[in-house]
Amino acid sequence: MSTSDGLSVNTPPRRRRDASPYLILAAGLLFFAALAGTIFIVTRPTTLRIAVGPSRSDDQNLIQALSESFARDGRAVRLSLITTAGPVESIELLRDKKTDLAVVRSDEDLPDGTRSVAILRKNVVVLWAPSGVSSGPARKGAKKDAKPKIKGLDDLEGHRVGVIGRTPVNVKLLRIILTEAGVNPDKVAVTQFSTSQIAEMVRDPTIDAFMTVGPVDSKITADAINSSARARGEPTFLPIEVSEAIERKHPLYESEEIPGSVFNSSPARPEDKVETVGVDHLIVALKSLSDTAVGAFVRELFSVRPSLAREVPNAAKIQKPDTDKDAAMPAHPGAAAYIDGTERTFLDKYSDYLWGGVLLLSALGSVTAWFRHYLKRDERNLNTLHRDKLLAAIATVRKMDSIEELDAMQHEADDLLRETLECYDNGAIEEGDLSAYSLVLEQFHHAVADRRTALGATAADVPRMRVG
Repeated sequence: MSTSDGLSVNTPPRRRRDASPYLILAAGLLFFAALAGTIFIVTRPTTLRIAVGPSRSDDQNLIQALSESFARDGRAVRLSLITTAGPVESIELLRDKKTDLAVVRSDEDLPDGTRSVAILRKNVVVLWAPSGVSSGPARKGAKKDAKPKIKGLDDLEGHRVGVIGRTPVNVKLLRIILTEAGVNPDKVAVTQFSTSQIAEMVRDPTIDAFMTVGPVDSKITADAINSSARARGEPTFLPIEVSEAIERKHPLYESEEIPGSVFNSSPARPEDKVETVGVDHLIVALKSLSDTAVGAFVRELFSVRPSLAREVPNAAKIQKPDTDKDAAMPAHPGAAAYIDGTERTFLDKYSDYLWGGVLLLSALGSVTAWFRHYLKRDERNLNTLHRDKLLAAIATVRKMDSIEELDAMQHEADDLLRETLECYDNGAIEEGDLSAYSLVLEQFHHAVADRRTALGATAADVPRMRVG
């Protein structure tokens, strides 16, 4: 609408809906969704595959109990068991990255980058030879002065040793022991037997000595020793007096002692402690496995070990790996961080991301504010134009000659006020802009009132409009 020489209102096209509140809302929702997603990923249980075998072995029973304990207690780690035929198959799965963890012996042929996560137990070598002399009452015809034909490692040359366990590392270890003892390993025959063939082994007259590798309280070893005693007389335990030399030359092995009477107390088997060689039985992982995942597993493992030992006594043997960087079997970095107390906390790990998120949100707010300011430039310009026209109309009002022209001008000012208030509600103008407009509008109304008075109208007839 317009008046001659008066205020004119050229209404622009319908203004765009203000999108900035929706952008801010969308940005906020996106940030909180990302935060919630991060928290979910960080706090959800980590599932690790672990290869162990053979089926129903002590190793599998222990890992199965550990898995059940983790699940029952709602721990941060879950275990998915992969049953294998034994360590050799477990190692192949580890090499092919079809498992995350594996239960093996440290002297196995392990893939490059294999690291120790935990020591399940210490295995020791037990070597003995039958004496041919029963520990019970003398049998008719038995020679009272019968002596065992094998009393030490030097006597094994030209004889056959029965080794319990099909794994080739037992034979490899025997050859190392013989070599360090000065015995040509090629002159000692070896026959391997499975754990189910112990009775057959002890009755085989071609076997002159026996060897097992297992925990010092191994039931398999104790049964084999007692069976050979019943079948072929009291055992003579063969000390490995070169164990310290073996430890120096082959760091995967350690010098150990077999306590007296550990396999039987009456009669004592052995009668006194016996020097031998030990080797670690481990849970291992490739170095490439996440430090966070390994650290979480080790933390939960040693947290449940005391309670687990009440269900599975073998759990009490679990030990922390050697974190020395020069160790023969180095600890996985994730395990070492937990053991050495250098494990990073949640804030240590994710503070950079959190601060980055805050900075990103701040930058997004600044961009949104700028974009909002840019989108509303037309409305701000229109408000400025309205204010300038209203200011110019004050002089025009003072020259008007009729009440009708004043009424028309008043209606136009009402329209301008309505649009100005809409701009304020939409956030296109600030409170300061509205105050400036209010001051001009106030002066405009004073001018209209004065002109009405001059034209003979009373002040009571003038409608007073105020902002707000």
